[in-house]
Amino acid sequence: MKCDIVNLDNQNVGSMELADSVFAVEVRADILSRVVNWQLANRRAGTHKTKTIAEVSGTTKKPYKQKGTGNARQGSLRATQFRGGGISFGPVVRSHEQDLPKKIRRLGMRCALSAKAKDGKLVVVDALKMQEVKTKDLLSKMEKMGLSSALFIGGAELDDNFSMSARNIVGIDVLPQQGANVYDILRRDTLVLTKEAAENLEARLK
Repeated sequence: MKCDIVNLDNQNVGSMELADSVFAVEVRADILSRVVNWQLANRRAGTHKTKTIAEVSGTTKKPYKQKGTGNARQGSLRATQFRGGGISFGPVVRSHEQDLPKKIRRLGMRCALSAKAKDGKLVVVDALKMQEVKTKDLLSKMEKMGLSSALFIGGAELDDNFSMSARNIVGIDVLPQQGANVYDILRRDTLVLTKEAAENLEARLK
């Protein structure tokens, strides 16, 4: 498929051919769902923890005698039925990581790129560079391009001026080409690739 190349002033500066095997495959929602769930599960810290009866601080003394009080028998004030007692079957520290075959991950990336291309939400720019760190200038450029929610994927090294200018803009994310991932592509309305990033993704996913 043929795609126009624009600059940050939304001026056409050329065109390039994008591989159909990467940017025009069948979009499968089930694959996208699996990859997104895998990503979100793997980034969970898993540090949630509650205390059991054995870990709660407090006396080990029996609250009152076994018989003759008219109350239910109790053995500890640290039991789960008492305020401040332990928690039954609470969360423990564990890993939430999942396994996902590399073929499925690669297919998920192709589906995400193809979904953006199919919806007309894929933009290829010549470069992501700014003369100075100026958020106001970058906002005006994005208005010319009609962008309010976008993921910018640059080359192997990002331009510091562009990255810092985009840092405080709500709805805008900037990643190097090696950080491209399905979740970040889908969570923004428009995907903006540099020519270098598009070529890199093709080489990775063909």
